[in-house]
Amino acid sequence: MSLDSLGFRDIREHQAELPTLNKLVNVGTWVKSVTGIYPTLTYPSHTSIITGQYPKVHGIVNNTKIQPQRRSPDWYWYQKDVQSPTVYDLANQAGMKTAAFLWPVTAGSKIDYNLAEIFPNRIWTNQVLVSLKASSPVFLLEMNHKYGHLRNGIKQPQLDDFITACAVDTIKNKQPRLTLIHLVDMDSMRHRYGVRSDEAMQALQRLDKHVAQLIQATKDAGTFEQTNFVVLGDHYQINVTKMIHLNTLFAQKGWLTANADQTFKKDWQVMAKTCDGSTYIYTKDFEEMDSLKTLVKNVEGVEKVYSASEAAELGADPACSLLVEAKSGYYFTDESERSTVVERVDPATLGQPDRYHGVHGYDPRKSDYQTTLVFNGPAINSGHTVEKANLVDEAPTFAKLLGLKFENQIAGQCIEDVFRK
Repeated sequence: MSLDSLGFRDIREHQAELPTLNKLVNVGTWVKSVTGIYPTLTYPSHTSIITGQYPKVHGIVNNTKIQPQRRSPDWYWYQKDVQSPTVYDLANQAGMKTAAFLWPVTAGSKIDYNLAEIFPNRIWTNQVLVSLKASSPVFLLEMNHKYGHLRNGIKQPQLDDFITACAVDTIKNKQPRLTLIHLVDMDSMRHRYGVRSDEAMQALQRLDKHVAQLIQATKDAGTFEQTNFVVLGDHYQINVTKMIHLNTLFAQKGWLTANADQTFKKDWQVMAKTCDGSTYIYTKDFEEMDSLKTLVKNVEGVEKVYSASEAAELGADPACSLLVEAKSGYYFTDESERSTVVERVDPATLGQPDRYHGVHGYDPRKSDYQTTLVFNGPAINSGHTVEKANLVDEAPTFAKLLGLKFENQIAGQCIEDVFRK
């Protein structure tokens, strides 16, 4: 159960307010501080969680693709872009029944019961058509018929209500061996209202109730005693007040040609591709790398500029020319024609595209920015804690829970201390 943007701090400070998670922690194993991958974005993170590899290996290096002429680029929705084996692939090969509910980058996969996370990004299509193509079509129609009344497009918390109802039904009636569930309510509230806002904390309490519903489903199905539960986060968030528009700077330098809609023309030499709290910079037919690095390093709000080789060492996209980290309080956009390179976020614009109160995508080593992980079930140590782990350690641990093993060596290491001896 992935609770998007769940942080170590959430359980550390609010455990007593979360009856379901509190019980899971007390009678299971809590892996307290989990260091994410770079960039700490939802799609790269969920792919690392399920492959045990860093983005430079599994290929999902960002949430969205490089499409500078599109105001709304396509996301990495489809599993065909994943270049590493996944836990659900291993389960499928072993003949295990699998299910997934809005788990990122699973569109078009061989998951038996799959409601893929995807949205229509072309004017000539709609949600039903893209979802049918990306998901298990008969299953999707069945779930939509039963529970579609709970949903209001992709708005929260209704979307999580719908997904939880679908997952509960599937656990009770299909009894998959592996079920992957992605709930996004708290992440959405943090983007809009701030990391520690009342709205975000209310969402955390709603998520605790959803976890309880999913556990109850296994009791109703008669599978509770044989089920291992995992509750995890993919990243945390940081509050922001200012935006950095590097493509506006590059347009001023003549390295790209801006369009009025904040995109830019194909003839770019230098471009920024946002990861929110960090950004990739890509170049083509460009030789002034030293001056580019100096220019970017001196922009207000920039904390660190990494070279291509340093970015690859950190597990990020090896094809980038530079990787730039923002200071806490700042984030990057791809906008190419703003009046200034660094701009304060107008509170009246919050909730609009690229206008946030909280973001992620930063270096996972930032202070108190770690996520967390809770195990509970018959295979799991009771009343135990593990101080630290890495996000890539989760996939081999999940594989062991299922009696499976990755064929080739992966970056992650199984967290052996979670298992009952």
